[in-house]
Amino acid sequence: MTLHTFQLKNRFGQLHVAEYGGQLLHWQCPAGIERLYTPEQLHIVPGRALRGGVPVCFPQFSRRGDLPKHGLVRTRPWRLQGQTESALILAIEDDEHTRALWPYAFSLVQTLVLDADGLSISLDFHNRSDQALVFTAALHSYLRVPDVTACTLHGLNGYVYQDAADDGRYKNQQSNLFINGEVDRVFAEAPKRLRLNYGNGESLEIRQGGFADTVVWCPGPELAASYSDMPAADWQRMLCVEAAAATQPVTVLADGHWQGWQKLRVL
Repeated sequence: MTLHTFQLKNRFGQLHVAEYGGQLLHWQCPAGIERLYTPEQLHIVPGRALRGGVPVCFPQFSRRGDLPKHGLVRTRPWRLQGQTESALILAIEDDEHTRALWPYAFSLVQTLVLDADGLSISLDFHNRSDQALVFTAALHSYLRVPDVTACTLHGLNGYVYQDAADDGRYKNQQSNLFINGEVDRVFAEAPKRLRLNYGNGESLEIRQGGFADTVVWCPGPELAASYSDMPAADWQRMLCVEAAAATQPVTVLADGHWQGWQKLRVL
C-alpha cells in the first residue's frame, strides 16, 4: 500500500497528514525540529492502524465498547476538504464499511491549523442520523521527547485517574507526573491546560476543549518490546498525552454537532 499524504508548509513549520486514517504524522517547527513521534520505518499494512503521530480514535476509545480498538476511522481513507495558508481540513463520512459495524450516518471533519500559536487540531462531529448517537473519542497524540524519563508533566497533581496498567484501579496523582516505565492513566475531568517539561530547557503547553478527559500513555520497555511496528528502545522517545472523551460517552442528538480540540505550543 502506498501512503498518500497531504502537506502544509508555512513560516511556522510544516505538517504531513496521511490520507489513510486522516492521521497527522509529522509536525516540524521552523527550525526543522520534529515534535511528534512516528517510527522512522513506518509499518504500512492495509486494515491496520499506523503507529505514531496523532491517530483519531472514533467512535470508540480503546476497548471501551464492542467495536475494534480505537474505533473505525483510523484505518479508512479521509478526503482533503480544503486547504489554506495555515490550515488543512480533512473529512470522512459513514460508508458501507463503517455502517456494517456502527449503523449510523455521520460526518467527521478534522481541522489542523499551524500558526503563531503552534498546532491546533479540532474534530467536528455531525450526527446525520435520525436518532441520538453516543460515542467515545480521542486525539491520540504521540509527542516526541528527547528522553521520556527526564520529562515532567505538570498540571495533574491531586487528580484521580484510572490506572489501566494496574487492572483499572483508581488512584490519586501525587505531585507532577514522572515516567520511568509503563504508564496508562485516564484522568477524568482533567484540567484544560498542562505543561510537558522536556528536561532540556524546553517545554510544551498542551491545551484542550470539548474533550473532558486526558489520557497519559507510555508503553515502557516490556510492552514496547512486544510491538512489531516500532523499535523497542523508542518507548523513551515518546509520550502520549491525549485529549479524550473516554470515561463518560458523548451524546449528540439527531442532526446535532459536537467539537473537541487539542492545541500544542512549544514554550
